[in-house]
Amino acid sequence: MKLISEPYILLTITIGIYWLTKYLQNKTNSVFLNPILITIIAVIAILKAAGISYDTYHEAGKYIEFFLKPSIVALGVPLYLQINKIKKQVIPIVISQLVGAVVGIISGVFIAKWLGASDAVIISIAPKSVTTPLAIDISTSIGGIPSLTASMVVMVGIFGSVAGFKILQLFKVKNPMSKSLSMGTASHGLGTAQAMAISQRFGAYSSMGLILNGLFTALFTPIILALLGFI
Repeated sequence: MKLISEPYILLTITIGIYWLTKYLQNKTNSVFLNPILITIIAVIAILKAAGISYDTYHEAGKYIEFFLKPSIVALGVPLYLQINKIKKQVIPIVISQLVGAVVGIISGVFIAKWLGASDAVIISIAPKSVTTPLAIDISTSIGGIPSLTASMVVMVGIFGSVAGFKILQLFKVKNPMSKSLSMGTASHGLGTAQAMAISQRFGAYSSMGLILNGLFTALFTPIILALLGFI
């Protein structure tokens, strides 16, 4: 078991499980074979079976974590390629993202409060719809629990990437821009990755949703929580 606990072995296992699941998803076109979800479940099972602590795994995970922020920056490439189309619709895009950010914050807060969550948990849930690095920074600055925030971000992202387009289809949302912006706003990077798999145009608008929602959430989360009396 000592060999498997080596960081590079754990890193290889993680990437291998993700690649295999992605390959199977492409072959079967199944939404349930979500590479992120399957990899998380499989890695947890392996760590439990091998008696490996999270701290040990983090030594491997930090190599993946290192590329998290640059990968978000890289989403600016498809955004740049679609910039002329985006300029023509900048006002409805900005307004929709402002509404989306505020609704995302308030809905999470009130649902958590209704379910009896403590103030610390509510604060941690508020920035759930933005990408992990930004959500952790927001949570830390307002007195939340960063690890809980990160977990919520992952769960929201996985749910959105698996069910997001299906829900939009159920509600008969047909406009590509609306669908893509919704995915970026509600499901951050994972939703954007799903949109990118459809087309570069979908990915560009989803990137815009991710960026604007991140900006508005960072600005308005402390204000909304203060107005509601949580901080």
